[in-house]
Amino acid sequence: MLPALEQLEAILGYEFADKELLRLALTHPSYAHEAGRGGHPSHDNQQLEFLGDAVLGLTVSEWLVRRFPQRSEGYLSKLKARLVSEAHLAEVARKLGLGEYLFLGRGEHISGGRDKPAVLADALEALIGAVYLDGGLEAARRVVERWVVPEAEELASLETECEDYKGRLQELAQALKLPQPQYRLVGTAGPEHSKEFTVEVSIGDRWVATGRGSSKKRASQQAAAALLAQLQARSSGGCSDSARVDRGDSGSG
Repeated sequence: MLPALEQLEAILGYEFADKELLRLALTHPSYAHEAGRGGHPSHDNQQLEFLGDAVLGLTVSEWLVRRFPQRSEGYLSKLKARLVSEAHLAEVARKLGLGEYLFLGRGEHISGGRDKPAVLADALEALIGAVYLDGGLEAARRVVERWVVPEAEELASLETECEDYKGRLQELAQALKLPQPQYRLVGTAGPEHSKEFTVEVSIGDRWVATGRGSSKKRASQQAAAALLAQLQARSSGGCSDSARVDRGDSGSG
């Protein structure tokens, strides 16, 4: 038996005036088909998914432009692509517990549909579309800003690190006619929920540095920063940042 939809409204932070819109947003095509209503667009969540995709794109784009007014179109496009990706939307849906509320056909349920990334991402888009139809753009914007964009700050940090360190290291190696940097994971430590990763980057046999961070990506960026400092010291005769960046990420999120 599915949980009461009022529970989902409370978690979402939005109460529907038209409860049928909420129910429709949660109705997978497999459920409509088994109920003998398959094939009609008003009986499953596919139209709402189509609408929600557009609303999501608009509201995320608007938020990014307001939050990062000095950033380029290319930079904002990267962040948007991450925020509206299937993987990210599925993770947001899991935080909402959305899978528990879905109306699925028996076959889809048995095959694990309540935790399939595509099913969850589609349902979240349909839910956003339903909020838009029920409460307008401002209501949809509030839901998106509460649930979808909080990751943007960390993503922006990672993008900046990538631009400032890994990209710069590769460019400097090319300028110095050195081999391309090679990265490898050399260690992990800590409990499952709070791991610290250690990554080593090398250029040929001579140049090696390590970095640590709360994700493999961050550790890689910190390793690149440390090796970049070494190469800058070689090419310019000194680098005031070398001692600082070689310490790596302390593990903060």
